[in-house]
Amino acid sequence: MNPNDQTAERFLNLIRASRRGKFKIYIGMSAGVGKSYRMLQDAHALRRNGVDARIGFIETHNRAETAALVVGLPVIGRRSLFYKGRALDEMDVQAILNAHPELVIVDELAHTNIPGSKNEKRWQDVLDILDAGINVISAVNIQHIESLYDEVRAITGIDVTERVPDRVVQLADEVVNIDLTADELIARLREGKIYDPAKVQMALANFFQPDRILQLRELALREVASAVERKIELSQPLNGTIRTERLLASISSNPDTARRVIRKTARLASYYQSRWYVLYVQTPAEAPDRIRLDRQRHLINNLKLATELGAEVIQAKGTNVVNCIMTEVEKRQVTTVCIGKPHFSLTQIILRTFVFNQLLNKLSESDTDLVILS
Repeated sequence: MNPNDQTAERFLNLIRASRRGKFKIYIGMSAGVGKSYRMLQDAHALRRNGVDARIGFIETHNRAETAALVVGLPVIGRRSLFYKGRALDEMDVQAILNAHPELVIVDELAHTNIPGSKNEKRWQDVLDILDAGINVISAVNIQHIESLYDEVRAITGIDVTERVPDRVVQLADEVVNIDLTADELIARLREGKIYDPAKVQMALANFFQPDRILQLRELALREVASAVERKIELSQPLNGTIRTERLLASISSNPDTARRVIRKTARLASYYQSRWYVLYVQTPAEAPDRIRLDRQRHLINNLKLATELGAEVIQAKGTNVVNCIMTEVEKRQVTTVCIGKPHFSLTQIILRTFVFNQLLNKLSESDTDLVILS
């Protein structure tokens, strides 16, 4: 792209940004902290100030306090879809676009839509609504943020299947934490303000344990603090002496290690507000006719994950992985290379130590940092 085209593209992005709706996200450490309640409070306050705020989708979970706040707010009707012989309700994105209110409340950002919907995920619906110039207030629990998947699973032991890409959170104009202490949250649970009484004891024995709540609370506070820092940094005038960070995650076909490297590099890229890349080098041993089918499937899924998290995916072929990495480092002006922590047997250590040292030496010559992610 020549300089004139780049200038035109930047201006076009400014025009699009000015037309885009404003986006506010409430983040909480768990269900029951009051995210839906606060969104409805916002809607009432906005309507008192003359803003056409409506409910696009709200889930009260039969909580009396939340349900009471729905009263008096215009609700855009849901659409009914038949799935496996049952009629199910889903948010009606087209009805929202047709009504074109100034603002809509859209709960449960990580929700997976019913098959047959326009988009697979609700966060994709929200992006369509924002692109139409409609402002959105939404909410998500910290365990649903994609790059925190490994940390959340380590804390809770739960495999969270519904997740929101970090880039969606980064698009938000305002990110607000809804915070409660562990004691306050457990008290609300015991009082029946979160789940039906029949589910309370099971919840206390599993997710709602004080140590887990504290760790999730720390994650939520840290996520919102990082979002605020990013907004402050973006609002400051650029200092020409600061180098622009560009991260390169080098992954193998090892599925678990690759996922961890991708997610942790995504967190780093988010913190530095930097461009980042994911590189997979296909060696002759992993040619399409030689790689195991399960590894190939996991590799495709991991490259898709990287794209969803905002990376530019690079696939290269070569017999020397280090040379392929260095080619991309120089071509893309990479400042930091991220790799997974090696898990070698004694034989592999003997064979691969030379390769590792070769990478270290070449990176030191190019003034590029190396980060080893565990």
